[in-house]
Amino acid sequence: MNLWRTAFVLVLGTFMATLDSTIVSVGVETLAQRFDASVTEVQWVTTAYLLAVVTAVPASGWLAARFGGRRTWLTAVVGFVLASLLCGLASSLPMLVAFRVLQGLAGGLLPPTGQALLARAAGPERIGRLISVVGVVPLLSPVLGPLASGAILTVADWPWLFYVNLPVGVIAVLLGLRYVAADQPADPREPFDFRGAALLSPGLAAMVFGLTGFSDGYPKWLSSAAVAVGLLMLAAFVRHGAKVRAPLLDPRLFTRPPFGAAALALVVLGASVFGTMFLLPLYLRRGAGSGAWDTGLLLVPQGIGAAAGSVLVHRLVDRMAPRTLVVSGIGLAALGTAALTQLGPGLPDAVLAISLLLRGFGAAMISAPVLALVYRSLEKTQLPKAAGALNLLNTLGGSVGTAVLALVLHHRLAARGTEVAAAFADTFWWVLGLVVVAAAGAAKLPKERSR
Repeated sequence: MNLWRTAFVLVLGTFMATLDSTIVSVGVETLAQRFDASVTEVQWVTTAYLLAVVTAVPASGWLAARFGGRRTWLTAVVGFVLASLLCGLASSLPMLVAFRVLQGLAGGLLPPTGQALLARAAGPERIGRLISVVGVVPLLSPVLGPLASGAILTVADWPWLFYVNLPVGVIAVLLGLRYVAADQPADPREPFDFRGAALLSPGLAAMVFGLTGFSDGYPKWLSSAAVAVGLLMLAAFVRHGAKVRAPLLDPRLFTRPPFGAAALALVVLGASVFGTMFLLPLYLRRGAGSGAWDTGLLLVPQGIGAAAGSVLVHRLVDRMAPRTLVVSGIGLAALGTAALTQLGPGLPDAVLAISLLLRGFGAAMISAPVLALVYRSLEKTQLPKAAGALNLLNTLGGSVGTAVLALVLHHRLAARGTEVAAAFADTFWWVLGLVVVAAAGAAKLPKERSR
């Protein structure tokens, strides 16, 4: 009972952080009207948060190892609540973007730190069943974000998109102080990898900014230069990280099975889940003419599927081989994605609902076994940095995947002209391709049950 109580408290932090990555998506037009700005300018409210999250995640492992996971998590929750309050009080778009950066820096620490604390508390024997339940939260957030946004904007003004975090955050802090056990820092004397931080976080941010810029209409030379600089900095970080004793994020982790195969599966899963949650609301709002609330409701089946999938995985994660569960989940995700390649006026809403149900169910069968497999294979001292690496990959997969799919959609809309639905359908073939790539990673997972 105490372990599940701890899990519930830590999941509140993950829920806030992941929900805020999508809750603004439906409110873009509302913010554009409020601040008298273009949609492209308002997109920075989302982009700034995403870049800040990508920047913060790599430091989560060092912070937890240096100061303790519980202290890092509580500080991040407090910072997230204060930044949310400032976002709601913002009187101009530049102020809102700046406060979203602060919110993203705090939010980026919550999922990896929470997962590391959970893995430490559960131990190898219970981590599978525990992660199968709490791991569904990041899968639900892309669905609940647009739905919550539509509901809030129906009855309240835009600041409540951020004020909604205040009661959740306060409850999380109070319960965390009582129910999350204090942990000792794994290495309180570990020096901070300043060179690694100067290469990794800015490199990731530059690459994501460049990829996003291609679809947001920034000059091509600027976007291309940002991607090139980002890739060069990441390459330099890999070289640096392979030589030093305590890098900010150890690239050698990815050479050790099952980490490498798990990493590929999580990257592609993030790209597929967040990419779809970017494309589908956009199609429903602009291509099909649905309202904000109706759009949110049409996305609910994916959340239902993810919840149902987590129940099944909870029963099977300790009984079946990881490869069996993950490959089965990929098959369901592929089947659900195939229907989205046929988007158009003639596609019934029932088919769309079944498609999302299958995708949600399949995604739950992929993430939990992969995370449990990796956490079981690590020593407790390795958990903070491993959790940071896994969450970074999932976040990076979502951000890069979304940026690439936005670019593909931009070109398909230009090619298809007035055939908007056909352009979206074309783009979903790329999503289906991502699912196939995930299958390649899953084929390298262990074919025997974890012990």
